[in-house]
This record gives sequence, C-alpha cells and structure tokens, in this order.
Amino acid sequence: MNRLNFFSFIFIFPTFKQKMTEKADLVDQRFPLKFNCAQTVFSLFAPDLGLDEQTALKIASGFGGGMACAETCGAVTGSYMVIGMKHGHSTSGPDEKAKTKLMIQKFNEEFKKEYGTLICKELTGFDISTPEGSFNAQQEAVFINKCPTFIKTACTILGNKF
Repeated sequence: MNRLNFFSFIFIFPTFKQKMTEKADLVDQRFPLKFNCAQTVFSLFAPDLGLDEQTALKIASGFGGGMACAETCGAVTGSYMVIGMKHGHSTSGPDEKAKTKLMIQKFNEEFKKEYGTLICKELTGFDISTPEGSFNAQQEAVFINKCPTFIKTACTILGNKF
C-alpha cells in the first residue's frame, strides 16, 4: 500500500464510517415530530448525494407510513432512494438495471435479517393507513418505540453496505 492509500485508509475511511453512524444518531431529531420515516432516511443522506435537504424532503414526502397504505416501510423506500441516487442507472442498459436491482435486493436481505419483513403493518403491528390503526399505533407509542429503530437500522445498513 503506498503512502497516499495508507493515509486515505487510516484517516478518510473512518471519517466516512463515522458520518454514517452519525446519521443513525440524528434520527431522533427528525422523526416522528418533524418528518416521516422515508423523509428522515433520504434527507439524512441528501448532502452526501449532492441533493439539498428541502428537495429530498419533498421527494420522500409521499412515502411515509408504508406509502400511506402500510405496505413497504418508509425507512426501506427512503433507503431505495438513497441507493438509486448513489448507485442507480440513468441509461436503459440491462447491466445497469441489473446492478441497481441487485443492490435493492441486497438491502432488502439485510433489513429482513433484522426484522423478517419490509412491510410497515407487519413491522409495527398496526395498519396505520386506517384512522383506527393509526390511533392505536399512537396509543401504543409505535412511532416512538419501534419506528426509530427501523430508521436507524436502515441508515446503518446504508452506511455499512452501500
């Protein structure tokens, strides 16, 4: 390893990893009082992706609550946005499409290792797309006790694997 590579490994790589850990630490400042789960994930990574925070918040605004139907978790869809911005394709080539698809599948695998599912209503135990389900989830403090963990896990997976 030459001097420059050694320097990069010793000083730059830990800084990058530290930034990723810090993202998970910032979750509690954003969720659930300010932004939804997808917005929280995507906006935390926005500066690293060359995207301003306000634009990231707008893009991800419709993906919270399992896309408003308690399906794919917003932390997961926010992560897909990060992966797409960082590694996605902008051409119609099959190799580029396959690479993006593979990365999404890899993320899914890692998230499912932790929780067994990607589905909001299965993760939370409530169908938060209904008024009754949302009310019951709030009563059980799901958005305070469960969801931040899913968001932090998504941020950690992104930081460690992508």
